[in-house]
Amino acid sequence: MSIILTVNGIAETYPIKPVGPRNGRVESVGEREHHGRHSPSLDHSTLTAQTAYQQQSNEPPHLKPAVLARDLMSAPVFSLPSDSTLLDAWTSMSHKQFHHIPITSMHDTLVGMVSYRDLLHHVPELITAADQRQASRRRLAEIMTSRVISATPVTEIREIARVMLDEGIHAVPILDQNRRLVGILTTRDLLQGIANHGPLELWT
Repeated sequence: MSIILTVNGIAETYPIKPVGPRNGRVESVGEREHHGRHSPSLDHSTLTAQTAYQQQSNEPPHLKPAVLARDLMSAPVFSLPSDSTLLDAWTSMSHKQFHHIPITSMHDTLVGMVSYRDLLHHVPELITAADQRQASRRRLAEIMTSRVISATPVTEIREIARVMLDEGIHAVPILDQNRRLVGILTTRDLLQGIANHGPLELWT
């Protein structure tokens, strides 16, 4: 199972929508030459530029493309047990500057997710009045999202990104074959991957 949907601890395969064929493919200079469409009237500077481009294309890239979840995921990942308080989550998010925390059971298995937005929805006084009394009494098990979509380290990033768009979520926990938490992939990780890992292929 590459993408897994877990609801209240029951796991099943997430139904992936098929992707249509790629269109708008652009031929490279080398392909145009191979197909016999190379113009004999190209001047010397154009031929020089083409030669340089082909040599550069044949050189090994300095950066490898990020293809799988393990290439971009953040690890190790911070998590909290379900009996932790909302204040525990708020303090951790504030200090560590992240917006999602996977929630685990006493057996260290993933049982839910809590986001920064969840905390503000349930205890807005953390911001509006800086009042922490209610947040220090309530447990994460009360507010966590128990419907969690997760993936494996070898799930393709393209597949995870598609599910994140379809579901409107911003973080996907990454689990190993024993369903143990080994990382997390967020929209920030994806954006950093686009910025730092090459080459990037975009299709319209």
